[in-house]
Amino acid sequence: MEIEIEKITNESIQKIAWAIRKEVFVIEQACPEELEWEFEEESIHFIAKYNAEYVGTARYRKTGYGYKLERIAVLKPFRKQGVASALIQAILKELPQNETKYLHAQTQAKAVYDKNNFTATGPLFDEAGIEHVKMIYQGSLGV
Repeated sequence: MEIEIEKITNESIQKIAWAIRKEVFVIEQACPEELEWEFEEESIHFIAKYNAEYVGTARYRKTGYGYKLERIAVLKPFRKQGVASALIQAILKELPQNETKYLHAQTQAKAVYDKNNFTATGPLFDEAGIEHVKMIYQGSLGV
């Protein structure tokens, strides 16, 4: 098993990432498509390969609260293989250590963020018809 993460720098790879997100969020989870494509231009995007096949994607963007990790998506057959954690760690390595890093976790995926030193804070809330919780990065990368 080999996971590779790269920052997306060209349109053809970006289109693959968008296809992964469409499969996971729009088709599988029935998220409204118009919400899926918010903040594209201001985000920095990453893609994951698992055994040389593109299987996951994530992005981050700067907000008024810090750096927000978003749109972490892994195709269903490749979940629980470390792909999401690899994407999270690649993004965290790129961000300034002294700034807040946070995300809105789907409660069903909270465990992967717990493993990566994010801590839930505040009440549960609905985002795109799915229960979420805000999580803030608490630790060092452990690398």
